[in-house]
Amino acid sequence: MSEPLLVVKGLTKRFMTGGGWFARPRSMTAVRSVNLTVGRGEVVGVVGESGCGKSTLARLILRLIEPTEGDITLGGTRLSGIGQAELRRERRRMAMVFQDPYSSLDPRYTIAETLAEPFRVHGLPVTQQAISGMLEAVSLPASAALRYPHQMSGGQRQRIGIARALALRPEFVVLDEPTASLDVSIQAQIIELLAALREGFGLTYLFISHDLGLVRYFCDRIVVMYLGAVVEVLPDARAVPRHPYTRALMDSSFAPDPKARREIAPLSGEIPSPFNLPPGCAFAGRCSRAVEACRSASPPLTEEGGHAVACFNPL
Repeated sequence: MSEPLLVVKGLTKRFMTGGGWFARPRSMTAVRSVNLTVGRGEVVGVVGESGCGKSTLARLILRLIEPTEGDITLGGTRLSGIGQAELRRERRRMAMVFQDPYSSLDPRYTIAETLAEPFRVHGLPVTQQAISGMLEAVSLPASAALRYPHQMSGGQRQRIGIARALALRPEFVVLDEPTASLDVSIQAQIIELLAALREGFGLTYLFISHDLGLVRYFCDRIVVMYLGAVVEVLPDARAVPRHPYTRALMDSSFAPDPKARREIAPLSGEIPSPFNLPPGCAFAGRCSRAVEACRSASPPLTEEGGHAVACFNPL
């Protein structure tokens, strides 16, 4: 791994829900003691089932929501605990591309107004030339600046979302399922664009996705989350998974080649409630390899040769 750009230590987020006349407030842990390092220029993928905490983790890193515990360091600057004025300056170094290009753009703004918004928010001047340059970077004509979002296709809207994220030339960009709502052919174009922008602008990506095939193709390393915790970090796309949950995820991904397909063994048991997590490994109730230690203690994330796994009885 190259020089670290992002270092996350012990990041935890608990939400309080409920409360009122007839119910006590309850605490739900959405992200649990996550440690993560992303090298400069690297693409790190984050995968896991819906509700495992991927998007919450991304928003915590960007300080869009406040962590309950833990530290975040970006390029040597500690983001945890800094004041709003300093955080505002640091936010120019990071950005996010959202999943849905139909709801992430304000329908009342022209494309030019959308691209000018990051400059306005940070009190910076913006020129027509700068807007044309941003459109050119995402392969859209300068004439698109006068259009409204409803006049553009889903793929074009996502290109606008990418251009807006890159407006202030950030170092670190979170891609929160940027192709999930697009057609397959458009997905390929967006991934090619993101790869080209990574090279051209020297970007570092945190790539969140449900598409394991896409993550394997696009990412340098893969982080696997389960119920808010990191259970495995694969050092590259070809690495053989060692955690039973990761193996189940990989086996469930669709293979276009019929000869490469395998019979899927469905996981038994139920996902524990995030309001009442078990004392040991959260996956123990669904794991065929669980031993007694798994039900009484949470396995630490242990690294060997760049491959980290949180399991007492790995594959």
